[in-house]
Amino acid sequence: MSDWLADTRDSYDTVAVSYADYTRGLLAELPYVRAALRLFAEQVRGPVADVGCGPGEVAALLHGLGVDVTGIDLSPAMIELARRNHPGIRFEVGSMTEPLGVKVAGILAWWSLIHIPDDEVPVVLGHFHEALQPDGLLVLGFHVGDRTNLKTQGYGGHPMRVHVHLRRPERVVEWLRSAGFAVEAQWLLGTDGAVIFARRG
Repeated sequence: MSDWLADTRDSYDTVAVSYADYTRGLLAELPYVRAALRLFAEQVRGPVADVGCGPGEVAALLHGLGVDVTGIDLSPAMIELARRNHPGIRFEVGSMTEPLGVKVAGILAWWSLIHIPDDEVPVVLGHFHEALQPDGLLVLGFHVGDRTNLKTQGYGGHPMRVHVHLRRPERVVEWLRSAGFAVEAQWLLGTDGAVIFARRG
């Protein structure tokens, strides 16, 4: 495992409980984010992987909308919390930097690609393309910007060491098209967030 990936895993293991407390109920305050997730649930036809699921709040929303969802996360502590808090949903430890080992109709990477370095993004998107069924739907949520921040302290004041990559939507679109996806929609959320819907060719 590369150093940055180990740092990411260990950081989210450290903050797992505080992060779960922070995100619990957060979706209720984000109507446009909920709308994007509802649209994803309406458009997808079959099983879904929520990659970078954290403590499972988004997976639980999708499950409540009738989606057959499996949550995948790099952090074992996050997966333990997700299983405990949402026992009716499948959660597995895994990394988007490796083949997912499943065939699904949809993939959601909801503010999780933000920790992947630029040179690894095409590899990750290749794994997503391979895991998706023909005409499968990929939805990405991410921070918008032109910089990388090193986060050294996180939720609950705990130490972290994670790089947070802010990217322009047009750059993400270019990566998606190079990986064999057809981009169907782009949403801007305020000035600092974006959602992209893309279909596997």
